[in-house]
Amino acid sequence: MDTIATNFRDRRHREERAHRLNREIMAPEVRLNGPENEPLGVVPIQEALRLAGEYDVDLVEVVATANPPVCRLMDYGKFKYLEQKKAAEAKAKQTVIEIKEVKFRPGTDDGDFNIKMRNIRRFLADGDKVKVTLRFRGREITHQELGLALLNRIRDELVDIVSVEQFPKLEGRQMIMMLAPARKKPGGGGGKPAAAPAEAAQTTD
Repeated sequence: MDTIATNFRDRRHREERAHRLNREIMAPEVRLNGPENEPLGVVPIQEALRLAGEYDVDLVEVVATANPPVCRLMDYGKFKYLEQKKAAEAKAKQTVIEIKEVKFRPGTDDGDFNIKMRNIRRFLADGDKVKVTLRFRGREITHQELGLALLNRIRDELVDIVSVEQFPKLEGRQMIMMLAPARKKPGGGGGKPAAAPAEAAQTTD
């Protein structure tokens, strides 16, 4: 019989999916599209199943809410494979923004300061955010103006490449400033996008 192919497909284990296939379709008639998505008109369900068997493809209900429902003759396995491939490619293109932490002290010397600034510039160039943490020890907390001056110096030296997401804020015995790569001007390119679907934290002492 012409419906042997569809009968075989209907006996396979039914996976969770968004479409009804073949004899799962309960409507008495359907608006049918062919293998090249060409319109074939409204036909009885039995005629649609017969054509699916003749073409050795599946009858797939693509618009269940239409009256009658819209169905298409297609290789459903190939269709699902292409869908999964597109989803995997889209996921691979997603950019992950990391939050890198760079720690300073109010008395950080110039050599250490310059090394940390190079790290900050590299992180920003990679498209990552930077959490600048300035830790006060002992009586240093009574000279918060020194810490604030250091954080402002960092911000001023990076003014052309940075966007300040959080200005210096005292949390306990540490002062924190959050930096992000400056948004690119129209026509600019390169680097990671300014926004991304996920963030992960890393720390650099």
